[in-house]
Amino acid sequence: MKIGVVTFPGSNCDYDCYKAVEELLQAEAVYLWHKEHDLQSVDAVFLPGGFSYGDYLRCGAIAAHSPIMREVIEFANAGGPVAGICNGFQILCESGLLPGALVRNRTLKFRSRAVHLRVERAEPPFTSEYEVGQVLRIPIAHGEGCYIADPAVLDELEANGQVAFRYCDAEGNVVPAANPNGSVRNIAGIVNAAGNVLGMMPHPERAVDPLLGSTDGAPVFRALAGHLSVAR
Repeated sequence: MKIGVVTFPGSNCDYDCYKAVEELLQAEAVYLWHKEHDLQSVDAVFLPGGFSYGDYLRCGAIAAHSPIMREVIEFANAGGPVAGICNGFQILCESGLLPGALVRNRTLKFRSRAVHLRVERAEPPFTSEYEVGQVLRIPIAHGEGCYIADPAVLDELEANGQVAFRYCDAEGNVVPAANPNGSVRNIAGIVNAAGNVLGMMPHPERAVDPLLGSTDGAPVFRALAGHLSVAR
């Protein structure tokens, strides 16, 4: 099992993803430099959090046109598992692999704290280790994490079961007070129609060890490992 972690100028969570793959899954992790065109025969790809290209223009807008993204898009369109976390989610939307966009938090403030999420989808390759309705505690760290999309797109996401996570309170109630950035319908993460591309604003790689305060992000990585094991 070989999992790639793309590094853009300004990425700052690539090491976290790399170590989560290595230590949690005992799998081979490789860095994929943004200027390359070689995915090194990986079985899955992570687009990590950070501030690619300094978040100039729009978050993820420049990174979406990095050389490596041509291969990532081809890989995803062929069914390969791709997960974008925080800035990675923004890049997935900017590249067209996921619908909608991430814009400035409604508060106009950077938010960095633990939040609660309700699992809305429990299917491979990334969420099969969860149960629908399960409440997680995972950190966020973003200034432009407000997910928006046209009403018709939102309705389609809902109808197809493409919403993966929603912001909620500790009891699992999806309420405005639990929404840290103003995302429509409290959406914290979605998948594409095929289900193989996941974008989420919270950071599961920062919640994989008790020392980090939570292990609620670990199932994202374990689910991927289980999916890849079955797919081989």
